[in-house]
Amino acid sequence: MTPQTDHIEITTLVSRLFRALDARKFADGWADGYFTGDIRMIAPVGVYDGPAAVQGTEEAVGRFARTQHMASDVLTDVDSASGTARASWNALMVHLHHEGPDPLFTVGGRYEADLRRTDDGWRFRRMSVEAVWTTGRPPVLPSA
Repeated sequence: MTPQTDHIEITTLVSRLFRALDARKFADGWADGYFTGDIRMIAPVGVYDGPAAVQGTEEAVGRFARTQHMASDVLTDVDSASGTARASWNALMVHLHHEGPDPLFTVGGRYEADLRRTDDGWRFRRMSVEAVWTTGRPPVLPSA
């Protein structure tokens, strides 16, 4: 693989993941196309590992009637010898509440991820999102 090919594949993986989140078609095994089995997700609402990370992602999207995730400025740093990479990108995430007087919750954020090249292509093994700014009514989170 060339650095340009790896960059394109990783950027495509980011876009495919965001499109999958917005499509909300979480059939069994959907996450295998995006994450390694030992995925670690770090988000403002907590840290989740493995299957809990996938379940947490599904639940987070399910809190809203609709979502739209947009990524830009993807930067990649690939270590070809080890088959690993780091990536970062900006994101605009728009969420529409199921009901209520203030339907929109919008987040401007920054993602960072570690990836591993597998036999099936690049997969995320660690992903973190930082909310840089928000507007609107945030979701009501379940109490711990």
